[in-house]
Amino acid sequence: MKIYLIGVGSGPDTLTTEAERTIRQAECLIGAERLLDMFPDTGTRIKATRAEEIRDILKEEEQRGRQSPVCVLFSGDTGFYSGTKRLLTVLDGYDICVLPGISSLQLFAARLGRSWQDWQLCSAHGKECDAVKQVCCGKPVFFLTGGKTGPDALCRQLTEAGLGTLEVTVGQDLGTEEEKIISGTAGDFSQRSFSSLSVLLAEAAPRRKRMTPGFPDSAFQRVDAVPMTKQFVRAAILAKLAPAQEETCWDIGSGTGSVAIELAMQAGRVYAVEKNPDAVRLAEVNRKEWGAWNLTVREGNAPEALGDLPVPDAVFIGGSGRKLKEIVWLIHEKNEHARICMTAIAVESLADAIEALKQIGYDPEIVQIGVSQSKKAGSLHLMTARNPVWLIAGGCA
Repeated sequence: MKIYLIGVGSGPDTLTTEAERTIRQAECLIGAERLLDMFPDTGTRIKATRAEEIRDILKEEEQRGRQSPVCVLFSGDTGFYSGTKRLLTVLDGYDICVLPGISSLQLFAARLGRSWQDWQLCSAHGKECDAVKQVCCGKPVFFLTGGKTGPDALCRQLTEAGLGTLEVTVGQDLGTEEEKIISGTAGDFSQRSFSSLSVLLAEAAPRRKRMTPGFPDSAFQRVDAVPMTKQFVRAAILAKLAPAQEETCWDIGSGTGSVAIELAMQAGRVYAVEKNPDAVRLAEVNRKEWGAWNLTVREGNAPEALGDLPVPDAVFIGGSGRKLKEIVWLIHEKNEHARICMTAIAVESLADAIEALKQIGYDPEIVQIGVSQSKKAGSLHLMTARNPVWLIAGGCA
C-alpha cells in the first residue's frame, strides 16, 4: 500500500497538477475535516489529524487488505510547519511519497509582490510566540497564526513594547473567495479581529545598528545621580555572559540600563530590574533611543521583583541592595545552569560575591579590570586611572 502525504496549498485552486491527479485517483483520503470537504467526490474519507491516530488508521487499512494508494492531506506545504514532519517519524517501513504544496508564505509574498527569501519565518499557530523578540532580528517577520494567537494578539505584544507604529500586513483566507490583504500599523490591528486563517507580516523594528559589545559611554543618556557601568567593564561583562540570540537575560540593579541595552542587542529577551524610579525613567529613555524593544524595564527591589520573570540563561548583577545571596539563590532555583556575572569595587563586596556563588556550587572566576584613559593637559595627554573593578563570574565559559 503506497501512502501519499500531500500539501493541498490554500485550497483546490492552488493544488499542483501532480497533487490533484493523485487525490482524484485515490479511493481513501485522511485529514482534517476542512481539507476533506474540498474533495467530496472521493470514496472513503477519514477524519484524523494526529500522527499516531493516522498511523493506526493506516495499519487498519493495511490489515483489511487495501492495495490502492492512500492520501493523507495537509494544509499549505508539507515542508513548512506541517504535520508531515511528525507523521514521517511514526511511519517507519511504509512506502511513502511526499507531494509539496504552495504554502501560505509563498502565496502571501506573491500577493504582495515581494520576495520572502530574506524574511524571518515564525509559527505562532497554537503555541507561545514572542513577537517583539522576533521583530528585533533586523528582518521582516512572517508569522503563521492560529488558535488564541492571531494577528491581533501579536500586534498587542508589539504595541505594548512601544512598537504601535510598526507597519504590518495581514493576509486573510488566502486562496479563497474571502481573501483579503490588509495593511496598517500594529497599534491599529491590536484592536481588530481577523479570520482564524490569517498570516501576518511585520516589518523589522527600527533600532540602532548592532555593534561590537562595549558601546561608547557617550551613546547613553546619563544623569549624575544614576550610576552607569562604563564601556570597558561592559565589554568584559558581555564577553563573560556571551548572550545568544534565542536566550533570556536579566540585569539586576540596571542603573541607566547600559548593560541591559547591550544584552538586548545580542539576546532574545532581556529584563532589567531597578529600585530607583529616576533610573527606571532614564533606562526607558535609553531603551527607546536604542530601539531595544526586547528589553523590559521593571521598577522594584530584588529578589522580590524577580519571582515572576521568565527563566534566565544569563544574569548580570550590578546592584543587590545587600541581598546578594538571596538573589543568587533565586537565580539558581530558576535555572541551576544560569551564567552569572557580578561587579564589585569594594573588597567586602568581592568577598560577598565569591561566597554567594560558592553557595550554589559554582567555582567563582575573579578578574580585576584596571583602566587608565588619556586626558588632555594643554598639548599633552596624561593617563588618568579609574578605580579598579572586580568581575566575579560563575557558570560562564
